[in-house]
Amino acid sequence: MQTLLVIDDEKMLTDLLKKHFSELGYLVYTANDGETAMSLLSREPDLILLDIMMENFDGYEFCVAVRPLVRCPILFLTAKVTEEERIRGLQIGGDDYITKPFSLEELSARVAAHLRRESRSNARNSLLATGKLILNLSEKTAVYEGKTISFSRKEFEIICFLAENERQVFDREQIYEAVWGLDGDGDSNTVKEHIRKIRIKLKETTGEDFIETVWGMGYKWRG
Repeated sequence: MQTLLVIDDEKMLTDLLKKHFSELGYLVYTANDGETAMSLLSREPDLILLDIMMENFDGYEFCVAVRPLVRCPILFLTAKVTEEERIRGLQIGGDDYITKPFSLEELSARVAAHLRRESRSNARNSLLATGKLILNLSEKTAVYEGKTISFSRKEFEIICFLAENERQVFDREQIYEAVWGLDGDGDSNTVKEHIRKIRIKLKETTGEDFIETVWGMGYKWRG
């Protein structure tokens, strides 16, 4: 049974979501404050639904605090939808946005899609070597000559997608679809920002450019 952690300061909403997802066969834990939410991380949720605007703590701050501790997808529940806010949430480790008000059907589909992608990712071969860079797909870590390079979940998934399809060219829309899925609630500009950060981190540690820009077409991996 897959486990969800639902965090929102509106008890009526958390009660509604607990009832709904429990009927779908999930084990659901709820929290209406940060302290309770932190304590429930020991339940090892498979996915976290996290409200951004709460009275006692900020969902962004919570995400920053827990991302080093959990590997599961974090989906923001929010009425805030500006591009800057989306980028901020993705940069700190969020995986998707669900915009309020939302239908239970849409929310259920998003949750199921993220859990399916997580399952497929965990089922892949554990190691991928590309030049001197070694990707541990099960641990989601990257090591270059013994040095570990820290990437966010989506940054790592972009690297894996490009490295597994080395020398093939993908435009931003194709990369977005492969990593976020057709149900993603963002746009391809998110890919540009993620690739910029990936390049900086790789260059700092390896001195190499693993991702090549093919002008007018997209990006390709050259390990």
